[in-house]
Amino acid sequence: MINVKKTLFYQGINLFWSEIKEFLITLGNIGKDFVRTIKAMSTLRVDRKTLIEQCSRFSVDSLPITLTIVAMTSIIIAMQIAPELAKQGAGNYVGSLSALVMVRELSAIMSGFAIISMIGSSYASEIASMAVTEQISAMKVLRVDPVEYLIVPRFLSGVIMMPFVVVVSTFCGLVCAAVISNITAEITYLNFINSMWHGLFVKDIFVALLKSSFFGGTIALISCSCGYSTRGGALEVGISTTRAVVWSFVAIAIWDYIFASVFYL
Repeated sequence: MINVKKTLFYQGINLFWSEIKEFLITLGNIGKDFVRTIKAMSTLRVDRKTLIEQCSRFSVDSLPITLTIVAMTSIIIAMQIAPELAKQGAGNYVGSLSALVMVRELSAIMSGFAIISMIGSSYASEIASMAVTEQISAMKVLRVDPVEYLIVPRFLSGVIMMPFVVVVSTFCGLVCAAVISNITAEITYLNFINSMWHGLFVKDIFVALLKSSFFGGTIALISCSCGYSTRGGALEVGISTTRAVVWSFVAIAIWDYIFASVFYL
């Protein structure tokens, strides 16, 4: 008689169910921690020193890698579109197209990915290490709210500082695009700037800032939540960090689709 549990079909179904269960548990933990974070924020008892430290960490510490990624991506795009548009007699649209790509999508997405890789993974591993070494339990014994002390400052720093990072990275990307367009297609800087402002609207800037704020809060919340719910040892710390990075990437993509659907469809 065939042992059903040893068949590939059973193992595949069991693996699929395990993934679904893990997905639901993680989603529930994130939702629970979000509610607890909002509740803790409503008391207005935010440690200003910790908040400033996390804001500096979220923005200043992540700027080098963020600017590098956004600048290189902008250079690559300008190298490809500027000569082609100039050949078609559409050189006046290079600045407009570059600005729309940078402001609407590229800057926020690339900045989000860079911050997930550097800051989000750091948040997750840091809090996960505290969880498995029972430092969070010690906080509870000392009547210190771990959510208020650990998650709230990081969540607020993401919401507040992500727009700043996106503004700086957008400026850097547009400067790089203008320089490359001038070198590869002989498009003057004045032409690039005039074209950029003709194609860019206040709505685009507003949506980019609002979207980046959602991105920052989501990255911080997911990273902290995955770390906070960690149980076990060193292996679970690595698993939680990986889960935080993957979930943050997925959440950024979902938020980007929502904003594109709401504001541009």
